[in-house]
Parts: sequence; structure tokens; C-alpha cells
Amino acid sequence: MIDRLNQNDVTNRVNVEDADEVRDTVLALFAARYPGAEFAALARAFDDVKALFEGNFPGYLPCDTLYHDARHTLDMTLAMARLIEGHDRVRAASERLGARRAILGVVIALLHDSGYMRRASESDVENGAVFTKIHVSRSADFLLRYLPKIGFHTEAETASRLVHFTGYEMDVDDIKVDDPKDRLLGHMVGTADLIGQMSDRMYLEKCREFLYKEFVLGSIARETLADGREIVRYASPEDLIYKTPGFYEYVARDRINRKLGSADCWAEAHFNGPNLYQSEIDSNMSYLREAIENGDLNRLRRTCYSLSLRPKRAA
Repeated sequence: MIDRLNQNDVTNRVNVEDADEVRDTVLALFAARYPGAEFAALARAFDDVKALFEGNFPGYLPCDTLYHDARHTLDMTLAMARLIEGHDRVRAASERLGARRAILGVVIALLHDSGYMRRASESDVENGAVFTKIHVSRSADFLLRYLPKIGFHTEAETASRLVHFTGYEMDVDDIKVDDPKDRLLGHMVGTADLIGQMSDRMYLEKCREFLYKEFVLGSIARETLADGREIVRYASPEDLIYKTPGFYEYVARDRINRKLGSADCWAEAHFNGPNLYQSEIDSNMSYLREAIENGDLNRLRRTCYSLSLRPKRAA
């Protein structure tokens, strides 16, 4: 394979900065897996999310978070669709998620970070990253209001719970889901969120340049407790980078394996071979560990960018 382009997914074939291209890729994937199913609602959701990030969705301002931008959402949404497809490719008919649940899972993925979006009434808020600690609950509220508009009224309440598999406001074990297939969908969306971002070709640079800034705005890097004490989790962008291998091993990887049921295994089924997401994650982590061991973070020299900084198109 030729060198992977910065804008491409792990296969180096899909531009995950192009909402239309990701939409068409997912629609083609599901049309092949679920012949005869209707996907108008899914196509509309892609178009609505594109409008949301660009500031053309009624009642919302354009996305201004640098790390959690449209590219991240599209990248992890593609990963979500592949996990679903891989599962339903190899499981018995009675165990498959089916077309409607597949659509629901992708819509949850598309809107899992909608809580970062500032409403028009929140123009005085400095940046959407201010909502970091509560963004998943805000995303759940968005899903509750949005899903009935595309014909998924009966699934809206379940979706508002499943989106919490992508965050840390609730422990995964405390998320109440009755149907095992819905819980599997939650495991998948939580997994897709992690593997999508950590396999990004610019992941390491984005952590240093963008994620740290979001953590500062969201009172994650430093937090002042009610008694006045200050907790310093990340003292600087470099400190965040030094702690990233530990985050991967002891938080992200552990979460995928224990809390999310090792749902990344369905990527292997989709690719009918090695999990390309894991291969890219391993490459990122190996490169970072070597840079840390050599005391040379200047090796993280890819020029990263955020779609949130690009001019928004008029409606």
C-alpha cells in the first residue's frame, strides 16, 4: 500500500474529511449487507450532521472544537459501520443486528459528539470544549429530539442511553439496556469512538496541538475542587503526550477489552483479515514510545489541522 494520506481512513481509500464520500461508502456497505432495506433516513442523517458541523443546522453554531471535529465523527462513524457489517457478516441470522439497528447505530455514531456543539443561544460560551464533562448528556438530549424526525421515535430513548458508551459520565456497567443486541450496539459505538481516533494518521500531533487545548477549556487538564485544591492531570501538551501510552494501555485498551466486550474483533470479520484499525494504533503507539524513550518529541512532526478551522460554506 502507498503511504497513507492524512485525510484517509485506515484502508487509505476513503477520505474521512468528505461527508458525502463517507455517506456513500456506508450506504454501499449496508446496501450490500441488507439488500432491499430502505436507507433514506440514514442518508438524511449524514446530510443533517454535515449541516450541523458547518453551522447550517437550525439553532446551532458551527463546530469550533479542534480535536472533536467533523473528521473525527466521520472517521469513527465509518469504523462503526464496519463493526456492524463485520458482525452481521459472520453471525447466524437470529443473532444479526439487522438493517434498522444498523442504521440506528450509525446515527448514534454520527451524533455522539453533538453535545460539543454550541446552540445559537450559547454564543457567549468561549468554545464547545467547555462542555467536555457533560457533552455526552448533551448528545443524548440531541438524539432524543432528532431521532423522531427521521422515523426512529421508538428507538430514541434507547439511543440516548447507548451514546453514553462513548463517554465517562456514566460507568458502562450502569447503563441500563434491556436487549442484548442494543448493548452490543453500545459496545460497538464506544469501541468505534476509541479506535477511530487513535488510528488517525495525525493522532499524536492532534493530541499535542488540539486535545490539550480542549482539556484546558473543559477543566480536564486542571480542575479546582470545591475545597480549593487543584488537581493537575496534564501540566502541558508534552505532559499529555508522555501520558498517552499509559492512557492507551490502562484506559482505552482495558475499556475495549473489559467494558466493551472486545467489540473490535468485528473489524477483523469486516476486513476478512487483520484489524487495520489495530495495526494503525500499534504503529502510532510504537512510534510514540520510541520518541519518548529517545527524549525527542520533535519526532512528532506531522502538520495537523482541524476541519473546525476551515471556512464554513453558506447554506
